[in-house]
Amino acid sequence: MKAKKILRGVKEYVLITLGILCYVLGWTIFLVPNNLIGGGVTGIASIVQYATGGAVKMGYTYFIINAGLLIAALFVLGKNFGIKSVYAIIIASIGLNIFQDIIPMSLINSLALENGKLMSTIMGGILVGVGIGLSFSQGGSTGGTDIIALMINKYRNISLGRLILFMDVIIILSSLLVPSYNAEGQLVPFVEKVTTVVYGLILIAVMTSVLDMYMAGSKQSVQLLVFSKKYDQIADAITRGLHRGVTVLQGQGWYTKEESHVLVVLTRKTDLSMLLRYIKSIDPDAFLSITSVSGVYGKGFEKIKK
Repeated sequence: MKAKKILRGVKEYVLITLGILCYVLGWTIFLVPNNLIGGGVTGIASIVQYATGGAVKMGYTYFIINAGLLIAALFVLGKNFGIKSVYAIIIASIGLNIFQDIIPMSLINSLALENGKLMSTIMGGILVGVGIGLSFSQGGSTGGTDIIALMINKYRNISLGRLILFMDVIIILSSLLVPSYNAEGQLVPFVEKVTTVVYGLILIAVMTSVLDMYMAGSKQSVQLLVFSKKYDQIADAITRGLHRGVTVLQGQGWYTKEESHVLVVLTRKTDLSMLLRYIKSIDPDAFLSITSVSGVYGKGFEKIKK
C-alpha cells in the first residue's frame, strides 16, 4: 500500500509537470510572440509585460499575484491542494520567463507568426486548455482564476470552464485601458488592441471548451450489466481485484424460463478494459451490456456539492 501511494504521488506530479509544460508552451510559442492576451493571472501578467515593453516578464507578475490567491485557497481547498499548486505555480513562473529566451525564434516563426494570429490563438488555446485540464485532474492548478473557480466549484456544481470564462472576459476587456508595446518597442494602436481583444475572446472560448471536454472525459463512467452462470466468481474477482462494488440482481430468462443473476457494476471508463479482461478470464461466454452514464455520485466517484 505504501509503494502504491508513492507511485500514485509520483504519477500525479509527473502529470502536473506535463500539464504546466503544455500551458507554458501555449503561451510562449503561440500567444506572447503575437502580443495576444488571455484570461486569468497569466492574462494580467501578459498585459503587464506588454505595457512595460518586456521589462517585467510574465513570470514575476504571475508568481506575485498567485502567492496571494494561494494563501486563500489553502483555507478553502486544503493543504494537499496547496502543495501541488505551489509546485505548479513555481514551475509555471519559471517556465514563463525562461522559455521566452530559450525557444528558437525560427520555431516560433514557423509555428506561430507565419500561420497568423487566428491559427496561433486556436493552437495556443488548445495547449493551454489541455495543460489546465491535466493539472486539475491531478488536484493541482495553474493558479489565478483557476484557483477561484475551484473554490467556487467545491460548493457549487457549476462548470469550471464557465466560471473561468466569466472572469477571463473581464480581464481581457481591461487590456483596452492599458498601453501596450510590441516586441520592437512600438506602441500598439488602439484599433489593433480592439482586434487583440477579439482574439482573446476566441482564445478563452477554445481554452474553456477544451478544458470542459478534458474534465468530462477524465471523469466519464460506465454501467456494466453482466449475465453469467459464474456470476459469483466474477463478483468476487471484481470486488477483491478491482475494489469495485457489485450489485447482484435476481432475474429470469423469459425464453428459457430459467432463473438467472445479473451483476451491475459502475466504474470509470478508464478501468473498463481491465474489468472486461477479468470477466472474460472467468467466463468467456458471459453476456455483457455497457452503457455510458452522465454522472455517478457516491463513494469512489463524485461528491454531491452543497
